[in-house]
Amino acid sequence: MSDFWNNLWGAIWFFFWAFAIFAYLIALFNVVIDLFRDHKLGGWAKAVWILFLIAVPFITVLIYLIARGSGMAERGAKEMKQAQDANTQYIREVAGHSSSDEIAKAKQLHDAGTISDAEFESLKAKALK
Repeated sequence: MSDFWNNLWGAIWFFFWAFAIFAYLIALFNVVIDLFRDHKLGGWAKAVWILFLIAVPFITVLIYLIARGSGMAERGAKEMKQAQDANTQYIREVAGHSSSDEIAKAKQLHDAGTISDAEFESLKAKALK
């Protein structure tokens, strides 16, 4: 019976350490990514951080997260916003015309007498959705 408990505790410790190493690697990669994302930090400062990450990795990651953690979140949010804006702009370019363009075209058709008032209002409502 003690063999079972030894194996169980061994498995629990294995999963604990596997999780700890995985969490550390995620933090390490996020620190390296943030170093190269930060345009305000100079090249020499980046090199020093990288050297310390190689020489004393665990302590350096902790110090970086404490000293520059809030900046990491801000830079990440800024990059995500830029990517979202670029994606939205791309979709608008690919999708074609804006709603104001569609309304202007419908107005021209209405003024020319090609479509009725009800059709114009319908097209306008579709464009504003």
